[in-house]
Amino acid sequence: MDDADSERHRNGANKRPRLEDVAARVGVSTASVSLVLRGVSGPSERTRQRVLKAAAELGYQVDRTASLLASRRTRLLGVMVDVHSPYHAEVVDHLHSAAEEVGYDLVLSTLTRTRDEHTAVDTLLAFRSEALILLGPTSPADTLAALDRKAPVIVVGRRITDEQLDVVRSADDDGVGQIVDHLVGLGHRAITHVDGGRGVIATDRRRGYRAAMRRHGLETHISVLRGDNTEAAGERAARHLLDGAALPTAVVAFNDQCAIGVLAALSRAGVAVPGEVSVAGYDDDTLSRLSCFNLTTVSQNAEEQARHAVAAAVDRLDQGRTSPREVVLSPRLVVRGTVAEPARPA
Repeated sequence: MDDADSERHRNGANKRPRLEDVAARVGVSTASVSLVLRGVSGPSERTRQRVLKAAAELGYQVDRTASLLASRRTRLLGVMVDVHSPYHAEVVDHLHSAAEEVGYDLVLSTLTRTRDEHTAVDTLLAFRSEALILLGPTSPADTLAALDRKAPVIVVGRRITDEQLDVVRSADDDGVGQIVDHLVGLGHRAITHVDGGRGVIATDRRRGYRAAMRRHGLETHISVLRGDNTEAAGERAARHLLDGAALPTAVVAFNDQCAIGVLAALSRAGVAVPGEVSVAGYDDDTLSRLSCFNLTTVSQNAEEQARHAVAAAVDRLDQGRTSPREVVLSPRLVVRGTVAEPARPA
């Protein structure tokens, strides 16, 4: 039996090591041990290494609940996420990593078909989230501003006007413009956009499509079909196109889920992609990268968005920043197998 095992045996097999036990093993004060374990400067490097070694040998773990209660802080960041969105799932994965690096954890509250934003946010506040990271919220800007007075709000993925809020987003109009530019460069003229509905994100992407078409002198080819962020919307839009007099040579969908719906409907109708119709999405979510879809899309850089969102929250909570901050990231076109030169004149 080694020294560490003997120590645990003397303390009793079921007795949880305490801060005092680590201090006694090293021969320093409990205050010094606490500073080391919290990563606070002060103790020498030699003391720090001895404390960490003793804590490991004794199997000491920080009682996070007790320390948070003592400080009256939870160090929890509340995240509102759409349970149906693969892109949101990817952002949450990166949010977890970014939060852990700075000593925070996440509380998740989901949007579903029967659970709205108000309910999701109330849950986050009930769990004493210190700040709220809202992925693609659709609530009015003044509602979000009122919420910011209860806890710092960081809006991810959506432009906010006329309110003083923290925002992390990509330039959606530019992203869709990049798709149109690429398609026009391949020779496409009849390019249809399946939009995402009435929200701000959909408005920006629709505006980007219209602006890019006008920039290339294709005003008469502008065609916008009503859609939303689901596969079903993409299928409905594709069926509408199939019922028309002539198919466009390219379709730009609001997001990857909508684009996958377009692909499914075209496939069932025997329309070759990209042989007869090119299809592009937006988000570069995990589904778009699967070989069965191999979807041309636009990356918003989920990891960078997550890091900026966590940094904004921590800056508000730990540094006392009160002025609003907007981070606008440059989207990036990702060309895959669903886009090619048109096989027929536009």
